[in-house]
Amino acid sequence: MAETHTSERCSWAGSDPLMRAYHDEEWGVPVRDPRLLWETLMLEGFQAGLSWIVVLRKREAFRRGFAGFDPAKVARFDEARIERLMADPGIVRARAKIEATIAGARIYGAMEKRGESFADFCWSFTDGKVVKNDGRSWVATSPLSERISKEMKRRGFKFVGPTIVYAWLQAVGIVNDHAVGCFRRDKVKG
Repeated sequence: MAETHTSERCSWAGSDPLMRAYHDEEWGVPVRDPRLLWETLMLEGFQAGLSWIVVLRKREAFRRGFAGFDPAKVARFDEARIERLMADPGIVRARAKIEATIAGARIYGAMEKRGESFADFCWSFTDGKVVKNDGRSWVATSPLSERISKEMKRRGFKFVGPTIVYAWLQAVGIVNDHAVGCFRRDKVKG
């Protein structure tokens, strides 16, 4: 459970307890675990066209439906599994996004087989360092998200446009975009 804070938060956290807990405990914390980086990227893809709270409320159902986001298991999903997911009201039932997640698991696996860590790949764009922005302005994309998006698309990932990638960079702490005055801004370290 999130602590109660009287300090200022990023405005997007709003008053929803789930969003506040997400902001206070997860968002912007640097993630170095390759599986969690991949899971978060896939969830950001499902979020496209929706608000993050929709995906956040369905996250546990997504985890159940996608075998705990174990890429090796997801890579083996077949048409019958896709149909089960399409019938699952607990997740966002978008065939293209489900298929993109399965394809993403296969790409993740291919990277591993080549000896390439997904975490090393993700962090290579910033030399392993957190990019701390000014905390005063909000953008939807950046040259960094455009570069990563282009490389992910080249590798075959789907639903990884620059806007989705930028939101993912913020979520996994590769970019620290906590607002100036937010109590989390200086607490999240890379």
